[in-house]
Amino acid sequence: MIPVRTATEPAITGGLRALPRLVSTDIETFSHEVWGRLAWFSPAGDLPGDVHDLFSAAVVDELVSTRGLRTPFLRVAKNGSTLPDRAFTAGGGLGAAIGDQVSDDKLLALFADGATLVLQGLHRTWPPLVAFCQQLAEELGHPVQANAYVTPPQSRGFDDHYDVHDVFVVQVAGEKRWRIHPPVHESPLPDQPWTDRRAAVAAAAETEPLLDVVLRPGDCLYLPRGYLHAATALGAVSTHLTLGVHAWTRYALAEDVLAAALQNLSEDSELRRSLPIGSASAGSALAGSASVPASLVGDLELVRARLLDVVRDLPLAPVAERQALRRKRSQRAAPVGPIAQVEAAAGLADGVLWPELALRAHLLGDVVSDGDGLVLRSRAGEVGLDPEDVADVRTLLTTGRLDHLAADLTRRLVLAGVLVPVAAPG
Repeated sequence: MIPVRTATEPAITGGLRALPRLVSTDIETFSHEVWGRLAWFSPAGDLPGDVHDLFSAAVVDELVSTRGLRTPFLRVAKNGSTLPDRAFTAGGGLGAAIGDQVSDDKLLALFADGATLVLQGLHRTWPPLVAFCQQLAEELGHPVQANAYVTPPQSRGFDDHYDVHDVFVVQVAGEKRWRIHPPVHESPLPDQPWTDRRAAVAAAAETEPLLDVVLRPGDCLYLPRGYLHAATALGAVSTHLTLGVHAWTRYALAEDVLAAALQNLSEDSELRRSLPIGSASAGSALAGSASVPASLVGDLELVRARLLDVVRDLPLAPVAERQALRRKRSQRAAPVGPIAQVEAAAGLADGVLWPELALRAHLLGDVVSDGDGLVLRSRAGEVGLDPEDVADVRTLLTTGRLDHLAADLTRRLVLAGVLVPVAAPG
C-alpha cells in the first residue's frame, strides 16, 4: 500500500495561516468592510508572530551578493526615478559572463549614496515567501506577488503614486513614514496607471493625508488599489515587503463574457460574410454622424443586435470555465524537484514503498473532458485518465487520499508533478 498524507497544503511557520498574520481585525470584518474599500493599519502588537521567518535585511544581502540575481529581479531608484539596469549590473566573471547580473559593488556605491533597492518577484526567488504568497493567494482567491523595498535613512524611493493592485505593506526592519491619500481614480484597472493622472495625483498629494503613520518592524498596512502613497525612511535603513494582490474584477468577468460571446458569434455565417466593396469609403458619412460611414450603419446595427442577443442568452458555465482557466494560469503550483520526482517514480516502479507521497499543494486540479476523453487538468498540465481511474482521482483532489490509486497511475501522477514525495522529518 502507498503511504498516505491527507494534508494538501504546506504549513505556514508557527501553524499560522497567511491572512491573519497581516490584518488586526477578524477575517469576516476585513472581507466585508475593508477589502477593496479602506486603508487599514495593523500594529505589530495586534498581529500574531513576527515577520523574520519570511524576510530580513540579511536576506537582502544574501540575494544581491551570492545568489547571482539578474534583472528584472532587482530595480534601483533614486529621487523618484528608476535607474537604468547598467547602473547596477555587470558580467558575472569567468564561467558566468552574463551581462545583467547584479553587481554588489555597484549596489554598495548606489545605496551609500541614497538609492533605494527594489527586489522584485520574491514569490519566485525566496522560499519562505514562495510558500507564504501561495498560501495567501489560496486564501484570498486572487494572485499574489512579493517585492521588497530597502531605503537608506531619510530617503524616499518614489514620489506619491497609486498602484493598480492592492498591497499589504509589511515593515521588516527600521522605520518608515507613510502618507496616504484617497484615490483620484477609484479601483483602477491594470491599464489605468497613475502616470495617466499625474496632475491629479500631484494635486491630491498636497492635501491633508487620510493617514500619516510610521511603520515599525512587524507593522502591516493594507492599501486597496488606487490609494495614493509615498514613504520615507526614518533614522536608519528601512526594509519593507510589499505583497501585491492582483484582484480579479467584474471587468475581468466582462472580458470573459465578451470572449465567450465572440466565440459563439464565430459560428454565425452571416457575421463571417465580407463587408461590401467600398463600404467604408470616404464621403459616405451618415449625416449628423461624420465618424460613421452611412454604408456601415446597417452592418453595425446587425452586429450589435446579434452581440446583444448572444450576451443575453449566454450560458454562464463557459464564462466560469474561462475565469477558472485564467486563475490557473495566474499562479504556480508549489515548487517541485525534478530529481526527487524521477527518483520517487523509479522507487515505485521497483516496488519500493518509498517515499511517502502527497498531493502537490496549490495544484488547482479538476477532471474535465478534452474531447478525446477525460483528463486531470491542473497547474502542472494535463494527465490522461482511464474511466476506471476517474473516481479515485476525484477523491484524491477533494480529500488528498491516494491509497486507492492504481500503481501505474500513481507513477504517472508522480512523473507529471501531481503527487510529490514528502520529505522525512529532520
